[in-house]
Formats: sequence, structure tokens, C-alpha cells
Amino acid sequence: MSEHASNVVYLVIAVIDFVIAGWKCLALLRDPTPTLSLIMVNFVAAGLVFAMAAPAGYRMLGELTGVPSFATLPVYIGILSCFSLLHLLTMLWDPRLRQSPAVLRRRVTVWSAVYLAAPAVMVVAFCSADLSGPTDPLKFNTNFAGDPLIQVFLAVFLATLACGTLNTYRRCRKLNPVNPRFQRALRSFGTAMLFVFGYVVCSVPAIVLAALGNHALDTVGVLGSTFGSIGALITSYGLSGAAVGAWLRERRDIKALQPLWDLVVEGVDEDLAFSVDSARSHRLAWNVGFNLHRRVIEILDGMRALRPWVSPLPAAAVHAAHEASRGAADARPLPEQELQAAATAAALRDAAQRLQAARLEAAAQGHSGHPQPPEGPQAALPGEDTPASGERQRLLRVAQALTAPLVTTALQAVRVQRSAAEVSEGP
Repeated sequence: MSEHASNVVYLVIAVIDFVIAGWKCLALLRDPTPTLSLIMVNFVAAGLVFAMAAPAGYRMLGELTGVPSFATLPVYIGILSCFSLLHLLTMLWDPRLRQSPAVLRRRVTVWSAVYLAAPAVMVVAFCSADLSGPTDPLKFNTNFAGDPLIQVFLAVFLATLACGTLNTYRRCRKLNPVNPRFQRALRSFGTAMLFVFGYVVCSVPAIVLAALGNHALDTVGVLGSTFGSIGALITSYGLSGAAVGAWLRERRDIKALQPLWDLVVEGVDEDLAFSVDSARSHRLAWNVGFNLHRRVIEILDGMRALRPWVSPLPAAAVHAAHEASRGAADARPLPEQELQAAATAAALRDAAQRLQAARLEAAAQGHSGHPQPPEGPQAALPGEDTPASGERQRLLRVAQALTAPLVTTALQAVRVQRSAAEVSEGP
């Protein structure tokens, strides 16, 4: 990559890393765990590494310290820090190691010692070397490859990076966690480790040849930084892709639940809402998980408020219409959960209509307050025995069924049935 391209790519990656670090920090405040702590520190370190590795940041740090190549030291130590944290993270995710705390503690201790010793040797070698004179930010490895101390510095760095990435890759290939989010993260880690090892593969021959006085492979060494950048982006996706996907799903579900919220909360009693902004909460970008949980709770409260107005007729009409439609040649029988959602949607639409009619009648008679619900035993809503963990999906199915043709047909049948009953009961 050219210096201009490197500036753009590195600084963009730095911004991405800092944004994700802030996001993980908010998650850490809500749920402080060792895993989230390591992930947040990793993104902070990665953001600093790419900010300093960008030629603009590299030269700025060189001017501040008076050593043009000084930025190489914190950048390379930062790279080792990032991948050491990922390596330790995969150990913490390993279910076999978690079953043997002593083994896990021993392995973490050994690798931590390696990741602490390597930077210590690198600092001594780097600070003892002669780094006078200008340097190309992208070609430090080959420009100074003739210095024995820099050879030690680079050998320790590349050997530690190679051992750490290959060990992490091997562990990612062996692990098979139950949690799908961990599975996606581990697959991404494994791929990222191969790209980072590509940096080592490109750098070693270029450095060896440069140490012998031949700079024919300097461009190959620069190419290695491209592999490192790709590996960093894949790692960022592995650590945040699942969370972003969950955030997007929660946003989508909030919007999908809006019609049901309008029916059973806004159309029944606005005091059931958490705040006056509840109707617009699906537009909020922050704390989407809280907004979704709040939306589910408000809808369940609204359904309970509608319970006295629920009639068994709509649910029965849905089942009757479904049975009648099964005789058609192109009919597809609905799964039990979808049929239950349609019955619930019909019962709620009917209950909301009965409540609104009662309110209009009470207002016409000059009565204020809540109208008197119908007498007699209350009818049960389909799906009321759903466990709390399944309520979100159930309500999503109900919201989707509100405008289904089956529900509309059933409600028309109920209206006809009630009209016929009123005629037969008339004078």
C-alpha cells in the first residue's frame, strides 16, 4: 500500500476500533465480565496501534520523540498485546479448559509470561539499537534489518506473533461451543489468524534478504501489512459481528411489534406506556435491548388490560375458517404456532373494537371514566401459558398476524354472527 492509502485504511480501522471499544465499554458497565473486559481492552489497543501505524501518526510520534522510527516500538508491542488478548480469550472460551481450572490457570500463566517477556526483550533491543536517520514508516523492517539488535527485536516480535496466531488458530479449529455467537467469533478468529500469519510469511524473507544487503523483496514486506489489516478487520467482525446482528434484529423486532403496541397499548390506555416517548422508541439507536424488553412488557400489560373484553368467538372463528380453507387445492395448513398467533390477533382486535364501542356508548350517555366490561367469565387468550423466554417470538407472530386474511375473515364471520344474534333477540 502507498502511504496515502495506508493513512486512509489505518485511520478508518482505528476509528472503527474506537467506536466498538466505546460500545463494549457500555456493555461492560451493564454486565462486567472478564470476557468483555478483554474485548474492550483489545479494541482500545487495536485503535491505538492503527492510529500510530498510519504514516501520518507514525511521523507525528517520531517528531514528538525526536526518533523518526520510535513509533515502531509501541506499534509492535501493541500488535502483540492485541493478539495475546485474543489468544487468552479463546482459552477462556474453551469448555474443556474451564472444566479444569488448574490447567486453565497454568496455561494462561505460561502464555502470559511469554507475552510479557517478549515485549521486555523487544524494548531493550530497540532502545539499544542505532535508529538515527529518517525512515519509511512502511519499510522499517527492511530499512534497519542490517542492525543486529533490530534483528533480535524483529525475530522476537515475529516469532511470538507466529506462535500466538498459529496456536490461536489451532484452538479455534478444535473448539465447538454451543453458543452460536461464540461459533461465529471463533470462525472469524481462525480466519483472521491465517491472514496475520500471512504478515509473518511476507515479512521474514524480506527481512532476511535485506539483512544480506538485497532489498528486492522490500515490496513483499510492505504487502504483509495488507494481510495484517485484513486480519484486524476480520477480528473486529468476529468480536462485534454477532452483537451488531443482535442489535439489528432487536431494532427490526421493535418495528415489527409497533402495530401490536398501537392496538393494545395506545388504543387501550396510554398510561400503560413507560413514557410519553414509548410510541417513538423504535427510532432510538441507543439501548435497543432495553427498548425491546420495555415494548414486550408494555404489550403484555395492554393484553391483560384488554382481557375483560376478550370473547371466545374470534378464536373459534379463526379455527373454523382455517378448517374450511384446508379443503382448497392450494391451501397450506398453518403450523400450530401460527394458527395460535392468528387466533390471538383476532381476539385482540375484537376486544379492542368492543372496548372502543363501549367507550363511545359511555361518552354518548355522558358517563366518564372506564366503561363497564361485559358480565360473565373472562375468556382466555390463546398462548397465555407461553414461558417468558418465548414471549418475544410469540408477540412477533401475533403482530404479523394482525392483518392476515384468515384473521380478517374470522372477524367478519364474528360480526355476522353477532348481528344475527342481535336480530333474533330484538323485539
